[in-house]
Amino acid sequence: MPINADTLRHRCAEEMGAAARGFGDASWLRDAFLTVPREHFAPTRVWWPSPREDGLYSLLDRDERPKAWLKALYSPGVALITQMDDGLVPPDGPAKGALTSSLSSSGVIIELLRHLAPEPGERVLEFGTGTGYTTALLTTRTGPGTVVSIEIDPVTADRARQNLDGLGLDVHVITGDGELGHPAAGPYDRIVATASVRQIPQPWLDQLRPGGVLLAPLDSPFGCDLLVRLTGAGDGSAHGHFVATVDFMRFRGQRKPRPYAELGWPESASVERWQELRVEAGPHRQQIIAAPPRPLAQNRAETSRP
Repeated sequence: MPINADTLRHRCAEEMGAAARGFGDASWLRDAFLTVPREHFAPTRVWWPSPREDGLYSLLDRDERPKAWLKALYSPGVALITQMDDGLVPPDGPAKGALTSSLSSSGVIIELLRHLAPEPGERVLEFGTGTGYTTALLTTRTGPGTVVSIEIDPVTADRARQNLDGLGLDVHVITGDGELGHPAAGPYDRIVATASVRQIPQPWLDQLRPGGVLLAPLDSPFGCDLLVRLTGAGDGSAHGHFVATVDFMRFRGQRKPRPYAELGWPESASVERWQELRVEAGPHRQQIIAAPPRPLAQNRAETSRP
């Protein structure tokens, strides 16, 4: 079987279809993945995400190594680096620097959209357009003119518009500070962030309709991000829980470290019990609520005696 984009896309879909954190029962998502060409959105040059022994990240060039570039693109668990030091490092060879943007792996994009679970006709606000690939998958589900996507970097935003226009997709891509949202087109049925935040910005909550869903990777004290799924209450607040462990690039405006206690994390939060944590966010503060300690087995046995 020849190695080309179509065969690799189907192979990747098969791998994700068999994975516990893959498509699940979201058949629309599998159809969208097979329909939207990921290679259409990927930059010609990307860095492999693991550094070499000399500390440099190897560059994959589509023109020089087309098969290696394509295979990397359709590796379900590989997030390819698209930017270092906010674009100050040119993609013209092996390099090192602060990793500031990446092409999220197929696996994490699929998981993100599966948990978002958009419905046809719903209005979606996306933060972090990037190449426009995730935006394209969203639009195939919700329909023309339903997605507003915000990208902070104007050059990246322009490229994304061109990528989306090239497939005839009707998406409103705007350049700006994503933390402010886009109230002009709100309220939104679904809000999704493709970059990690340390605190859910209040404008996002204000622009979420009652009963709407907000999905974002939230920085945690556990050495990873936790994907939080919140339901809007209609008063600028939302509540929900974590649905997956993920790793995303940090939102540009939220890279500065802050004490987790300031961000609502309790000292009792445990990595082993992250699935039991509840999240509340709103005008007053963000709060992560730990489940009460489990009673000892002996105590449970004693209380169950007649």
